[in-house]
Amino acid sequence: MPPIFRRVRDNRAVTLKIRIDDGAPPYEQVRAQISEQARSGALPVGYRLPTVRGLAETLGLAANTVAKAYRALEADGVIETRGRNGTVVAAAGSAAEREAASAAQAYAARARRLGFSEEEALAAVRDALRAAYG
Repeated sequence: MPPIFRRVRDNRAVTLKIRIDDGAPPYEQVRAQISEQARSGALPVGYRLPTVRGLAETLGLAANTVAKAYRALEADGVIETRGRNGTVVAAAGSAAEREAASAAQAYAARARRLGFSEEEALAAVRDALRAAYG
């Protein structure tokens, strides 16, 4: 599939590539690449992303595939949809860090209520991370 090239204000090229032979579904590839580029700063905060239909056409994907990626990115706080004003990159780092910290605090409180020691709670987290990251 051809990559999509977009220019940002400082003239850095931003690229998305979908690989058919990759084991990850196309929507996950779109989600992961936009998320990583937002986190790294390649897509700066406020950068306006292509429309769902425009990106789908450029990448040769169904509009529903790109829409699914955008919904996941919005749920993760990476992008914001502003209706007719388009979809822009949000302050992903700080929002993601706040959400992770909140989830960690909730887990720690629950593990303590369940009577887990610190070591037992950490072991459960390590197991969950291994399962999530393969």
